[in-house]
Order: sequence, then C-alpha cells, then structure tokens
Amino acid sequence: MITEFGYDTFFKITGICVLAVAIALIVVEPVTYRTIIITSAIIIFGFTSYFFRDPERNTPQKGTLIISPADGKVLQVQKIKEREFFNDDVWQVSIFMSPLNVHVNRSPISGTVKYKRYKTGKFKMAFGDGASIENEQMVIGIEGEYGKVLFRQIAGFLARRIVCILNEGDKTLMGERIGMIKFGSRLDVVFPLHATPLVKVGDKTIAGVTVIGEFQNTIKE
Repeated sequence: MITEFGYDTFFKITGICVLAVAIALIVVEPVTYRTIIITSAIIIFGFTSYFFRDPERNTPQKGTLIISPADGKVLQVQKIKEREFFNDDVWQVSIFMSPLNVHVNRSPISGTVKYKRYKTGKFKMAFGDGASIENEQMVIGIEGEYGKVLFRQIAGFLARRIVCILNEGDKTLMGERIGMIKFGSRLDVVFPLHATPLVKVGDKTIAGVTVIGEFQNTIKE
C-alpha cells in the first residue's frame, strides 16, 4: 500500500516515468539508448513505490507505553534540558531513518495535541549532533493520560519535505499514522524522567510497534 502522505510525489514521479518510457518507445534510437531510458524509469518507479510503502502495524495496547514513531536506528539516548514544551530535564531518544526505511510516522502515545510549531532551519545531515537544534523541523507536543511526549520530525540533507496532519487540540491514538518525512531523515522523541527508556544506541525500531519507553507511574503531569 502507498501512503496517502506521498500521493502527490508518487504520482508525479510515476507520470514522469510513464512519459519517459513512452517517448523512448516512440522516438528514441538506437535500441541501446531506449533500453537505458526504460530501465532507468523502471528503477526509479520501483524505488519510489518502495519508499512510499505503508505496511499495517500491530501496536501494543498498553497506555503507559511510549511507542516508536519511526522506523530506523537509535542514534542517541540521553538526558537533555528541554525548554520548549517541558521546560525541564527529560529523556531524548533520537532515531535515524535511512532512505530504505518506511517513512510513515506514527503517534508515540494516545492523547491531545497541546503544542505544534514549524521551525525553519538548515538541512544538515540528519545523523549529526546539531540536527536536533539547527535543522528544519516540525515539533509536536502530546499530553496523554500518563504524561507528555514531544517529538520532532527533523529534515535532513535529502529530506526536505515534512508532512504532519496533527494540529493543536486534535486527539490522536498510539500508533496512528500522523505524517512522514520524505527521503531520509531523523525523529527525536522526548519524554519526562519519570518514564524509563527501553532502547539503546544501535537498536532498530519499527514505527507503531517498538516500545522505546514506559511511564513508571500513573500520575498525570
């Protein structure tokens, strides 16, 4: 299945590939050039279909869990001072998504969107230390039954299109599709110190499936 968040890009690229093949078959000579064009179009179409895939996921049903919002690899698990939503010391889990990962993002918890901000910035490599601060990003804060979570969809060197359908006041469910970042990127997940990180650097994550943390009490912040 192709994600709805990528329909515009997918159909544009598909149209270009179909047009290229048609021109190659009708106009281009010799056969060698025609073959190169057709083969290239097929490869580009294949990669585009693969990139915008959107498989179904079975999300764990436990309210205290914090679920990975992205497929990828854990870059960092660290304590930071977060001044935008928590204004406190918090945990931050950073996940890098390569161009080969599924890029559909999912809500890490169930709750209400309390904060949304789009920040313009640079397009440095998403795995770099400065990407969380300097790169263009969408910042979303959600308040759930057991606590709050902030996540940042961060653009990278190739990923320059961020899609997020959430707005302040919206209700969202854990594991629900909420957007994507196109063509390789990074996602930071921030949660309070009363939650416990359950992943380590180097771990692979699956959006909507992998548990990256858990709230350790039932007291709402």
